Order: sequence, then structure tokens, then C-alpha cells
Amino acid sequence: MEMSPRTYCAVLLLLASLCAGSRGSFPGLEQLTAAASDKAQGKAVTELLKRLLGNRSADFIVSVNRSLSADGLDVCELRSSRSGRVVAVGSSGVAAASGIYNYLKYFCNCHVSWSGDQLHLPRPLPRLSGVLRINTPHRFRYYQNVCTFSYSAVWWDWTRWEREMDWMALNGINLPLAFTGQEALWQEVYRALGLNQSEIEEFFSGPAFLAWNRMANMFRFGGPLPQSWHVNQLVLQLKILERMRSFGMIPVLPAFSGNVPKGILRLYPEANVTRLGPWAQFNCSFSCAYILDPRDPLFLQIGSLYLSQVVKQFGTDHIYNTDTFNEMTPPSSDPDYLSAVSRSVFASMTAVDPQAVWLMQGWLFFSDAAFWKPAQIKALLHGVPIGRMIVLDLFAETEPIFSYTESFYGQPFIWCMLQNFGGNDGFFGTVESINSGPFTALHFPNSTLVGVGMTPEGIEQNPVMFELMSELAWRKEPVNLAKWASLYAVRRYGSTQENLTAAWRHLFASVYNCTVPHYRNHNHSPLVRRPSFRLNTGIWYDPALVCEAWKLFVEAAPSLMLEETFRYDLVDVTRQVLQLLTTSFYQDIADAYQNQKLPELLTAGGVLVYDLLPELNRLLSSDSNFLLGTWLESARSLGLDEQEAQLYDINARNQLTLWGPSGEILDYANKEWGGLMEDYYAQRWALFVQTLVGCLDSGRPFKQDAFNQAVLQVEKGFVYNGRRYPTKPHGDTLEIVSRIFLKYYPQALKRL
Repeated sequence: MEMSPRTYCAVLLLLASLCAGSRGSFPGLEQLTAAASDKAQGKAVTELLKRLLGNRSADFIVSVNRSLSADGLDVCELRSSRSGRVVAVGSSGVAAASGIYNYLKYFCNCHVSWSGDQLHLPRPLPRLSGVLRINTPHRFRYYQNVCTFSYSAVWWDWTRWEREMDWMALNGINLPLAFTGQEALWQEVYRALGLNQSEIEEFFSGPAFLAWNRMANMFRFGGPLPQSWHVNQLVLQLKILERMRSFGMIPVLPAFSGNVPKGILRLYPEANVTRLGPWAQFNCSFSCAYILDPRDPLFLQIGSLYLSQVVKQFGTDHIYNTDTFNEMTPPSSDPDYLSAVSRSVFASMTAVDPQAVWLMQGWLFFSDAAFWKPAQIKALLHGVPIGRMIVLDLFAETEPIFSYTESFYGQPFIWCMLQNFGGNDGFFGTVESINSGPFTALHFPNSTLVGVGMTPEGIEQNPVMFELMSELAWRKEPVNLAKWASLYAVRRYGSTQENLTAAWRHLFASVYNCTVPHYRNHNHSPLVRRPSFRLNTGIWYDPALVCEAWKLFVEAAPSLMLEETFRYDLVDVTRQVLQLLTTSFYQDIADAYQNQKLPELLTAGGVLVYDLLPELNRLLSSDSNFLLGTWLESARSLGLDEQEAQLYDINARNQLTLWGPSGEILDYANKEWGGLMEDYYAQRWALFVQTLVGCLDSGRPFKQDAFNQAVLQVEKGFVYNGRRYPTKPHGDTLEIVSRIFLKYYPQALKRL
């Protein structure tokens, strides 16, 4: 696509706002530097461009020169050669990759995302008139959440991991969490300590629940872990670490938090072990973990034994994550005790790696705010020397901690956008908050900010939020959100259609701009929740703007259906409107039942169960990004035999639905996927409507407890049905969307 002089000037102005500021290095963090040579990093980025651009990668000349940055802050310089190639020199591989991606975005109108790429590169490449210098004020750009490894990455193979790390490099990530394969090392440590195999198998959860096993929330459920799992994940982790380091990233490795198998008590009956109370709604068959007191000498022994294994097998970049008291209240609020705990945890790291830095999630200060008062927070943080701990302000777009802890009482921190809980689908964003929050943190009095990050529980939805947040890490001031949204539309689809830029401005002014204080993005829509009369029907945005965006997408559709990015967004915005309409029909169903109006109940229930939900299932089944089969077959493919494949299949289904043996965290990780809509959500709604009709017919009152028992059988039936679901899309998306639009757009105008 040719760029007009006016657009070119606008792009230059936009890029001029990319960072020129800087923050000095923080004492104690100097050891956190890229391990790979400049040459190796340059080669890694060249290989990335080959994977991304094919033959057109030859139009770029890439090199890395770490001396380009005098202050440890990443920078990339780009210029055009006489032959028309783009020459990119970065202070790291990540800096070079993200500099090139900025050029691809703002000079070539290209786009890379989880839901497809738009890479129609102009030929020849647009020339740069001088040197374009892009730099960041943030030493670290962090990515991932301990939960992401279960909600999103649990079934990934090398191909999918490779794609993700390419995305990370393009988006400037240099501090990624690297948690894969750690159970293989724990197994060796437990065996060395004298635990038998059954004691080890009783401890590990199944693959889909390992994040919470690691955090001492639960054990055993979904297990046992097959030995083939350990081998597969260990091999994968070694490849992941090699690739991360080749880009100049600094992987964060796991350390010991005190979570131990029950068998430790057999070996060390005198150990100071506390049994926690139940977590979430689990009973003590699967929760009530055993926690070794960090002050017990055995803690240092186990912690250093484990970290020695980590360093031996994985190498080290000197930064480790572990979280004490995650969603657990400490046994004492005495500041001396809390300081002793963090001092002991850190000692178990420095015993193995004297240069160790502890990366800690700050979630506990928010999730148990009643316990963590200033004195307690300060005590825990000050048990570690200043500068040897980095705190993730994990949910800073909504619940920033730095602002009421005097910037974490001197410890360096990273401002993070959490954005997503449970990997739920559904449009959501806090664009105004993330557009201002990092700059507020940067200019906070005595700020100890050393980076920005993205810490979603799940990914592969709402790609716009991650592109915006990644880009803000390289800017010195907030963006004009309306302009940014318009340019996003142009590069995501390779089209300058006004319909699409207007649609994205509508979305940014509504569903992507949640300003409700303390709002958590769980998809609470009745669509994906167990039916009852107590469902949450509230929304934070004007649905009329989303409906108008839908109309604009549908009008633009005929000429853009070959673009995967457009097809994905067309499905996604249609899905969002049908989700809104489900809430409206649910309210009609509830009103009709309360008013004992059977005809109205049959009408609203009939439309929902026999038309809207089947249409939604057909819509989702028409796009490869919304298929249950992909998730389940990815899980099954990791099994060495049918028994293992079935174990993984049940893990994968349970996480999406019951989240526990009997719905302990029911629907927390809900997804709107073809197959799941038909065999799980629609079945529940059919039973609910049928039950209400039966109640009105017979004059019996509706009893939620009895319904819950009946619907639990439907839910368990899905988890264990063994059905194989398609991994290829079916149906014509445009035809399906056009039919839905004709039927439901008038309803949306009237109802929403």
C-alpha cells in the first residue's frame, strides 16, 4: 500500500513521540544482562525475519551492537541503504526486532498477532530520509503470569512456542517468565531426598492445573503426571531457553517457595511444616498444602538443592521467581517474622547464585489487603537487600500498589497490565488507564520503576490491548487513543476503509475503555455461566457503540474476507453482540418466569436455545481461532498412548468448565468456542428453560439446588463424553455473519 505524503508526515510525528527519555540503572541489577553475543543476537533476529517475511526478509540488514546504549536502556537505529534495504542496528536482539516491527507498522502498515498477520509489504520498502532512532525509558519489559502456563501454553509444542517468542521479540519483551519443565527437576530433588514415587505422584497435579500446584494452592487433582510429560517438557524448556537467550532476553527461572509433598513429614518428622486451610472451594483431598517454614534449616537445604538443579540444567541469568503466601494468609503478622521469611527465601537463592535477584508477584498485597498493611508489606520487602528484589505490580491498570507503598518502599518494581483472568474470551480493555499509568509511575515521587509488563492469566484474545501496551513501553508520553485506534485498523487489515477506522474508534470509546473502579475482567456474561436467577447482567460500556461497530464491520466484510485478521475480528465482534443479546433474552426468560407468563417464556427461551446459541456455535466453528477441537487435540497429541491422551483430554475439558472435581471454581476459565458452545453452554441453557417451563406447567417452584445437581450431570457429561471435535473450521463465515446480522441486528437496536 502506497503512503501519501500527509500520512507519511503523520507517521513521522507519531514516531517522534517514541521515547527519548531514560532511567538510570538500579543498584543491584547490573548482573541482569543478555548472555548471547551481539553476533548471535543479530543472527537470531535475521532468522526471525525469515520465518515472518520469507524472501522479503532479504530487504533488511540486521546487526546488534550493545555499545549503542550507554545507560542499559534498549535502543534501535534504522536507516535506508542506497540499494533501498533497511539497515537496523539494535542494542540487543529484542531492540532490533522491536525497532523493525515499529518500521513495519508505521511505514509499511503491517501487523503481527496471535489471530493472524497482515504482511502485504510495499515493494520497494518505503525509504527513511535519515536515521530513525527508537528507544525505551524502561530497562525491563516483562511478560507472562504464572497462570498463563496453564490457561494458555499448557499444550503448546515447539512450533507454537517459537511463534510466541517471535511475537515477544517483535513486541520488545526482554524479561519473560520461563516456567516450563520444572516438575522434572523437582522429581529428581524429591527422589534425592528419599521420597518414593507414589509420594511424588500424590503431589503433582495434572498438566492443566500445574500453575496452582506450583503456588501451593492445590495438589494431586488431574494427576498423576506421566513420566513422558516430564521428558517432553524438559526438552521443550531447553529449546525455549536457548531461543529466548539468543534474542537477548533474560529468562526468569523458578525457585523454592516452601511448598512440599506430604512425604517430607515421613522423612523429616521434626520439620516446621504448616498445613494450610482449603483453597477456593476445594476440600483437603486436593488442597490444604504443606508449607515448610522458611526459617527451618531444611528450607535452605531443599531450596538450594532445587536451585542447584535449575542452574545445572537450565543455566542462569540470575533472576528467579517464587511467591510466598499467594492467596494464603501468613501465620503471623509480626513484621520480624515476615522479614525473616523473605530473608530466608532469598538466602536459599544466594546460597546457589550469589548474584541472584528475586522477582516477586505483588498480587498478595492486593488479594489479601486486610492482612498486608504498610508495616507488613515493608517488612516482607525489606527482608531482601534493596535492589535485589523486583516486585511485579501485577494489576496496576486497576489496582496499583506502588502508589500507596511509597514505590514499594524502595524496591524496584515493574508496572504491569494484567488485562485478563482465566483466559476468558470477550472484549475488554482499560485503554485510558494503560495509556497514562506507566507515565504516572515513571514520574511518581522517588519512583523505583524499572520496567513495564504484561501479566495476563490467559492470552490469544483482545490482541489490540497487547499491541498497545507493548508499544507504550517505547514511548515518552501517552498516545492519542482515537488516532492510535484508527492506525491500528489500517495496519491490521491493510485497508484504509473509513468504516473500519470508525469501528475501532467506537470500540475504544466503549468496551475497550473500562473505567469502573476495581473492575476485574472475568467474563461474567450469563452466556458462559451456570444458569440461575442471580447472574451478573452488568456491563461497563455502551452496547450501542459495539452494535454500531458490528454494522460497520459487516458493511466492510465482502472485500476483506481473505484477510485472517479481518475474519477473526468479524467473528469476534459478532460473538460479542450475541453475548449481549443472550443477556437480554436471559432477562426476558427470568421476567416471564417471575410473572408466570408461559408464552413469553417459551418465546424467549425458544429463541435463545433453538436459534441464537446454535447460530453462535456455527459462527465460532467457522474460524480456526475459535475451535474447541484445537485445544483438545493439542492436549491429546502429547500423550504417548491412549491412556495418557485421555488423561490430558479430561484435564483440558475440566479446566474450561468444572475447574475441579465438582465445579469448585466453575466456569472461571470459560471460553466461547465452537463445540463447547453446543455441547456445554447450550445444553445448560436448554435444561434451565426446560426446567422453568416444567415448573410453570406444574405449579412447582424452581429450586436452584435441585437444578444445580441436575446441571452438574450435564457438565460432567461434557468433561467425560470423549467426543472428538473438529480442528478445521466449517462453514462460510461471511454467509453465517450475514444471516445473523439480518436476524439479530434489528433485535440489537431494540434491546441493547
